[in-house]
Amino acid sequence: MDARATLTGGREAAGRLVLVVDDDPRVRTVVTWQLEAEGFRVTEAADGRRALEAIERERLDLVILDLALPGVGGLDVLRSLRGGEHATLPVIVLSGRSGETDRIVGLDLGADDYLVKPFSPGELAARVRSVLRRAAPTSPVTATGLRIDHAAREVFLDGQELTMTAKEFDLLAFLAAHPRQVFTRAQLLERVWASAAEWQGEATVTEHVHRLRQKIGPGPVRTVRGVGYRYEP
Repeated sequence: MDARATLTGGREAAGRLVLVVDDDPRVRTVVTWQLEAEGFRVTEAADGRRALEAIERERLDLVILDLALPGVGGLDVLRSLRGGEHATLPVIVLSGRSGETDRIVGLDLGADDYLVKPFSPGELAARVRSVLRRAAPTSPVTATGLRIDHAAREVFLDGQELTMTAKEFDLLAFLAAHPRQVFTRAQLLERVWASAAEWQGEATVTEHVHRLRQKIGPGPVRTVRGVGYRYEP
């Protein structure tokens, strides 16, 4: 893994808690080592029953779930998740079954991604980061009464919906998903605009921050002098 990937992974991991569910202790060990090396916290379960207990007990950010589990199977765990209060918890399915039917069933039941064994631990970590970016949980109400509904792409201030352009929403949602973390304008161009400073001017970021502040007030998006911006919940 190169230095840039390590830095990016560390930013996105940010201490998030991942449950690894697999009856093979070797798989759990390899996945745990890889994720912990990238900054994630990891808890483990060897079967479906323990997985469901951990889901109820812990405040998880993502589940890595093997399908072939003793007792309560992986698909049963996934069904239980999607039909209960943890319906939005991201799940990546692992399976030694390479058949298309198993993949379709897992995805139809609400898996966010699917990886067939044997797999690269590095690729799995990249899938974890990608799924967490897509999941983007709704930000809590802040002291200023600001609420971001990621699923509906709506922003409310003191109960009133604000009109946002697509990129204004993307920028606010990204910063809110990384509270108190400072990003340079170049980093924001890369992460929000999927661009680079040599292709798109950093003034683009400055202008969008200015527009956001006109709509939500100066408090939530703070300037860190000489560096960039951070979201203050």
